[in-house]
Amino acid sequence: MSEIAESTQLLRTAAKAADEKLGTDIIGLDVSSTLYITDAFLIVSADNERQIGAVIDAIEQEVQLVHDRTPLRREGRGGDWVLLDFGEIVVHVFSAEQREYYALERLWKDVPVIDLQLPETGSDT
Repeated sequence: MSEIAESTQLLRTAAKAADEKLGTDIIGLDVSSTLYITDAFLIVSADNERQIGAVIDAIEQEVQLVHDRTPLRREGRGGDWVLLDFGEIVVHVFSAEQREYYALERLWKDVPVIDLQLPETGSDT
């Protein structure tokens, strides 16, 4: 399996865990052609600090279970933005306000979006 394929599988595992804990607006970005330090970003929103913690915990547990990996670094525990650095992927879990403020999707608008293969929610608002 290629390095990018492995990163994509890691990203999808993390996305699935975030989705199961009701993380929203989940997006994967392929930054491998732009950054040399990581292959992809996973960006997730959560409603409040408690949910951010639940999403982060679920991601760590699922990635450990499926890939036998733990984060190399964790930043921001207990805030409205938590970052998990797994090396090949970096996971950002934001409150809605912080996600809008940092606007990573706009900053990285020219990179490919990765199909996370998440189930459709079916809710149109």
